[in-house]
Amino acid sequence: MMLDFKINEDQCTQCGMCSKECPVLIINGKNGIPEIKEGKEKNCIKCQHCLAVCPTGALSIFGKNPNDSLLLNSEVPSADELERLIKTRRSVRRFKKEAVNPETINKLLQTAAYAPTGHNKNQVLLSVTDSKERLAEVRNLVYDTIKQLHSNGQLPEKLGMYGNFQQVWETKGIDVLFRDAPHLLIASAPQKNSNGVADGVISLSYFELLANSMGIGTLWNGFLKEVFEKVAPELKTKIGIPEDHSISYMMIFGYSAVKFSRSIQSEGLNLNRI
Repeated sequence: MMLDFKINEDQCTQCGMCSKECPVLIINGKNGIPEIKEGKEKNCIKCQHCLAVCPTGALSIFGKNPNDSLLLNSEVPSADELERLIKTRRSVRRFKKEAVNPETINKLLQTAAYAPTGHNKNQVLLSVTDSKERLAEVRNLVYDTIKQLHSNGQLPEKLGMYGNFQQVWETKGIDVLFRDAPHLLIASAPQKNSNGVADGVISLSYFELLANSMGIGTLWNGFLKEVFEKVAPELKTKIGIPEDHSISYMMIFGYSAVKFSRSIQSEGLNLNRI
């Protein structure tokens, strides 16, 4: 692994912060200018903490320019503001017809990429429909597949409700699975990654909170997840998700057609103090 680890010696104060912060202890900063310990490059987990912690911006790694990073010299949302955002988040099942513009979707996705992952593997794949038209194609694919399985008697009895959902869609135009949302987002990760499913859920959580701050509603869609996992697993590869991936979760999103006036009141916390 080539780290492209560089130090601007004119800016480096030899404070040793990069060495102290490195989670795998591969930076030697005891005797002057920091350097990677011999033979230890392969142990790097690409967290970039050395770049982030440098107070003078003297350190570069992987060709990253520290001047391109966000500086932590401005205010972040207060604890009260963040608490309010979390408590007022609601699942949305009624969406406006308008699509979210591609620039906004890209901003949300790029921010979700900052979500933490186990051992910093960054193996989460986010699959998204950028337009209402593409969502409509996926919707038709899903309902047509369910219809075929149901007609051929291949839909397990315990999953029979999905046959009912398809019939309601076909006869009444009621979209139980997609809720007429303009967009779909799926997080997946390689099955061999033991942290992959959790990593994907965390990524969607980041996406959801920023989306809600923009007036964009989301719904964690367990029905669709079950369709893709148990009803028709072949759907996964048909929309470009690798066969060796597990789906973390599926989320529909779009501008909310409902305006809530207040938060709900939590039923209480299940807590075990250790």
